[in-house]
Amino acid sequence: MSVPATTTIQLSPPQPPPPPRPTNSTQSLSANNSTKHHLTLKQTNNNNKPTTDPTVSWTTSLHHHCRSGRLPEAAAELTRLRIAGIEPNYITFITLLSACARFPTDSLCFGMSLHAYARKLGLDTTNVKVGSAVVDFYSKCGCVDLARLSFDRICVKNVVSWNAMINGYVRNGQIEDAVEVFDEMPHRDAVSWTAMVFGFVKKGTFEKGLEWFQEMQLSGVEPDYVTLISVLAACANLGALGLGFWVHRYILKKGIKDNVRVNNSLIDMYARCGCIDFARQVFLTMKTRTLVSWNSMIVGFSINGYAEEALLFFNSMQKEGFEPDGVSFTGALAACSHAGLVDEGLNLFEVMKKVRRILPTIEHYGCIVDLYSRAGRLEDALDVIEKMPMRPNEVVLGSLLAACRTHGDVNLAERLTNYLLVLDPNSDSNYVLLSNMYAAAGSWGRANDVRKKMKDFGIQKRAGISSIEVDCNVHEFVAGDKSHAEIDEIYVMLEHVWLELGTSGYVPESSLVDT
Repeated sequence: MSVPATTTIQLSPPQPPPPPRPTNSTQSLSANNSTKHHLTLKQTNNNNKPTTDPTVSWTTSLHHHCRSGRLPEAAAELTRLRIAGIEPNYITFITLLSACARFPTDSLCFGMSLHAYARKLGLDTTNVKVGSAVVDFYSKCGCVDLARLSFDRICVKNVVSWNAMINGYVRNGQIEDAVEVFDEMPHRDAVSWTAMVFGFVKKGTFEKGLEWFQEMQLSGVEPDYVTLISVLAACANLGALGLGFWVHRYILKKGIKDNVRVNNSLIDMYARCGCIDFARQVFLTMKTRTLVSWNSMIVGFSINGYAEEALLFFNSMQKEGFEPDGVSFTGALAACSHAGLVDEGLNLFEVMKKVRRILPTIEHYGCIVDLYSRAGRLEDALDVIEKMPMRPNEVVLGSLLAACRTHGDVNLAERLTNYLLVLDPNSDSNYVLLSNMYAAAGSWGRANDVRKKMKDFGIQKRAGISSIEVDCNVHEFVAGDKSHAEIDEIYVMLEHVWLELGTSGYVPESSLVDT
């Protein structure tokens, strides 16, 4: 019996003589057939052993580096791949470009060289996945013009490439360009609409964001949880509680009530709309809570004047094993400020710095300034401003300036105004506040000087805006505004309210009319 050509022959030490062959011819034939069958299977298995594509092996190795954020190692691995004469495929480029997009501050040069290599092979234009990865990479690196150039060169675009370009414009604040691309899309999905809603909310045009959400519903595209988070953020900023209720019901209906990010957004929305009890209900029904959940409740209690509950949650959070961060301390310090707990607030500030090793930000110093200001310790508040390691902003200085008006400290207000005029010389509110302080103190000449200075600088007092939500629609008004469609009914109701207040004995405080 001959040995198959593929079988490896190995030398071995001498063996004892084999046993005598079976005399039965049937047994001998069966044994021979069995041996031949075994050798044939072995030969077949060896011949059919799958060979691994070297590009796949290299790409797998690159993926491990990229997943761990080791871009220098990935670049070195790619160099070895090219030296070995192995050509990368489209998956290789997608893997590397996606990693560069995740670390945009350190990967621009590497990503651009990858694009040049893909361009040389023609993959960035003929392969829509590679082209979309290039667009996403440039967008996240802030090179939106290069992203658009790459987008335009993709031969056949799909919804992913369109969405990548829209997200790129939104990410870089070019919302008008995003609208233009959106209008050109042949087909729009939930990602497309969500990008637009998020873009307007991020820009601060919350009403526009809600309008796009309504258009999304009319188009028949069902929002996902990311869309709802953006909508809840818009509701929180506008105080649109009615729409917030509608979104909450939609969340319950669609069975996404256990999504932690959605619940955190609900807590924030209810708290900022003044419905802290609803926020507490959402918090208590959460199966899983994060530090953001606790912080949302602490800040929510604080801004609604529930200082004791805010501090209670701050302590309970730590008992549950959550380490407080800067946001946690901001909420707790603000609670101490509202409750007049000066010593407790100062002690928390020291714990934050020395025990938790958290570097104070402008928000934390602002809380301490407000803490002193509300307690009437204006010089202490000014001392904090002068010693803080960063330049004070208009919020911190405005807090102390408002306290000066409350306590009638005109001299300190003048010193603060000099700070404010250097910081923001075009701010009308600082001039108006100082003028009103002079008038309240009877210094009419100084009040007129401030108004004259405003006029000389071309600064006009901006009209204050009031808003109210009715049937999920937000209505805005300015002083003396008569442009509303139902203005007659509004003024009739105002007259009725005014008469009721007079009947109840209310006497309005004397106020100055700003001119």
